[in-house]
Amino acid sequence: MQELTHWINGKHVKGTTGRFTDVFNPATGEVQAKVPLASVAELSAAVDDAAKAQVAWGATNPQRRARVMMKFAALINENMDKLAEAVSREHGKTLPDARGDVQRGLEVVEVCMGAPALLKGEYMNDGGPGIDLFSMRQPLGVVAGITPFNFPAMIPLWKMAPALASGNAMILKPSERCPSTSLLLAELLQEAGLPDGVLQVVNGDKEVVDAILDHETIQAVGFVGSTPIAQYIYGRAASNGKRAQCFGGAKNHMIIMPDADMDKAADALVGAGFGAAGERCMAISVAVPVGDKTADALIERLVPRIEKLKVGPYTAGEDVDYGPLITRASQERVKGLITSGVEQGATLVTDGRDFTLQGYENGFFVGPTLFDNVTAEMDIYKEEIFGPVLSQVRAKTYDEALRLTMDNPYGNGTAIFTADGDTARDFASRVNVGMVGINFPIPVPLSYFSFGGWKKSAFGDLNQYGPDAFRFYTKTKTVTARWFSGIKEGGEFAFKAMD
Repeated sequence: MQELTHWINGKHVKGTTGRFTDVFNPATGEVQAKVPLASVAELSAAVDDAAKAQVAWGATNPQRRARVMMKFAALINENMDKLAEAVSREHGKTLPDARGDVQRGLEVVEVCMGAPALLKGEYMNDGGPGIDLFSMRQPLGVVAGITPFNFPAMIPLWKMAPALASGNAMILKPSERCPSTSLLLAELLQEAGLPDGVLQVVNGDKEVVDAILDHETIQAVGFVGSTPIAQYIYGRAASNGKRAQCFGGAKNHMIIMPDADMDKAADALVGAGFGAAGERCMAISVAVPVGDKTADALIERLVPRIEKLKVGPYTAGEDVDYGPLITRASQERVKGLITSGVEQGATLVTDGRDFTLQGYENGFFVGPTLFDNVTAEMDIYKEEIFGPVLSQVRAKTYDEALRLTMDNPYGNGTAIFTADGDTARDFASRVNVGMVGINFPIPVPLSYFSFGGWKKSAFGDLNQYGPDAFRFYTKTKTVTARWFSGIKEGGEFAFKAMD
């Protein structure tokens, strides 16, 4: 069985604690590797080395740092299939989905090629008599990223690329369920010219997370995961004087107006609700058709599309629609929530609890599940299921549908499907959600904008990637300068103030 490593000072390093956790093949339920869990001492040593390496890296001019990003992007492209296979092997998602995971991270690296423009300060000439003012953006020092299992390439790249391009050193703590992709990315960064020690990959569990939050050298922490953990990390980091950027759970609604193209809406819901087995924070998990006629038409179109979905391991080929969940515990939790929906009175249209696949009976699969007549009091509505379950909540009016979305405690993403521009503009203006799609089901912004939710989906003032990332990973220093004129008299300089 493979024993994975940490990545410290430019090389693979075995763990020394004797503590490991299993890395599963989600399609078979078998353990395929063990990953070491670092101690506080191991984390501290990695931070100390990162702090030493950061001094020279932070003093490297931004253009040279950007060249490393250029080479890194080229290497990611060259190794796309290798990275995607690593994602699929540990996460279980299909190869096309895994390539998309890598691609969306790569796009952030490409934006970081333009880091010099994003790191410029401001200048004012003659702000006062003979006084000039200018500001500069400087790296924080050592920062940390704590990333989730559901995007093993994308989110580590969202964290590391802007942090490194800004001149920081980074401690990356990937999910212990999917650690291999981060180790591969570290190898590619070294090949691209990143100095040893500037990126340290430290595997671990809560012990390492708490050590990161408490370490006085680490100046900022970026996190993606569940809302309770995001809130915990944000609070503990802030109490220790660190910047924190923490993104949590979601319950994303898609409103379908009576004038919407029902076929396009149904296609969008199937992809957004069941893609990646629903294990993404931007998944649409709640469909809100306005009017019973719209709801009935939507169900009529959804059922045949759902019945055609192909569920299986990533090794089954490119036409698999989605794969298993990440763990047995996730599988059982999702099945339990489906059962609760039945018990609480929702109409179960398609049931994925008994899905089995010949040869993969021990895999963590759940079939596509569709509920109708869901209400806001039910557990399947209130909880982030993080599985292939789509709930339909019927609304009588547009205002009722909008209020349902706005009253939800989460605010990551939302969408509306309509042919009416005025309704779309009203929705985009009024809804209290961070990312909005209009006839677009998963409104993840392009990498030169910024990604971020509202309400209980995000904690912190700045979003991920784009200009916000460079603001987060740098601190601003402002200089006020005044020079005096010199008049030479008798070989001596006599100075007088300009004012």
